[in-house]
Amino acid sequence: MTEGNALPIDALVARPHTSEFVRFRRVFFGRGIVIFGTVAILLFILTAIFAPFLAPYNAYDQDLSSSLLQPGRGHLLGTDSLGRDTLSRLIYGSRNSLMIGVVALGIAATIGISMGLIAGYFGGWIYTIIMRFIDSLMCFPMILLALLIASLLGGGVKNVMLALGIAMLPGYARLMCGQVLSIKENDYILAEHSAGASHLRIMLRHILPNCLPPLLVLLTMQIGAAILAEAGLSFLGVGIEPPAAAWGLMVSDGRMYLLTNPVLSFAPGIAIMLVVFAFNMVGDGLRDALDPRLRGTL
Repeated sequence: MTEGNALPIDALVARPHTSEFVRFRRVFFGRGIVIFGTVAILLFILTAIFAPFLAPYNAYDQDLSSSLLQPGRGHLLGTDSLGRDTLSRLIYGSRNSLMIGVVALGIAATIGISMGLIAGYFGGWIYTIIMRFIDSLMCFPMILLALLIASLLGGGVKNVMLALGIAMLPGYARLMCGQVLSIKENDYILAEHSAGASHLRIMLRHILPNCLPPLLVLLTMQIGAAILAEAGLSFLGVGIEPPAAAWGLMVSDGRMYLLTNPVLSFAPGIAIMLVVFAFNMVGDGLRDALDPRLRGTL
């Protein structure tokens, strides 16, 4: 080999292998906005868990002699019309928001993923029945469907969880069904069929794990949507019932005092905005990190 044809030494040295975890971590935390969202979610979760220790007052104690106090040293965010500390109710409200968001998504994801997996795998008349039912649910906007179901079931935490879970399951079912339709035609799935593997084994061991990345992204983004929807239902009076601490209910109660004490509505409204924004940014970061086609492009 002549000197002119010699390869650079750097080209002959093997590059160190980068693990998938290291690549995921580098891409996921490559943007400051995703780091901000992650920190905000961690603070939100810690606030919900340790609410009794963080709240300066009992969120349900009423003191009519101290009603509608402006923010000050004794009450950092003032008090509402019943003399309850706004900051304490804001902290306790994070518990209801987190609980409803997680449980509602658990209902939606469990039912929706199961229906999409069965419909996409078996096809035929099973696919037709399941997907036409999903299409009928998708005729209504999510918040409108949740409002309808919550109105029929009545208010309360359990009914709101169920209403939101049913309203959000079409997205999981359609996404899962589309993933299954493309994955089940791969050679390794056909090889499992040839080896005599059961349908349940193929669905749970080979198809479902390969569908998880887009489902995780949707799950993360929809937690924020569930919290926002719960706040909307509570604001309209069909969600969490008084005297429970709920951000949407606090916004609704404070709107009568927007001119005299705007913090009563602004504080829970800003909390809702930050939490929804944080979950959306983390979901966007997960999509960027889990999809090889998007790594480093967002």
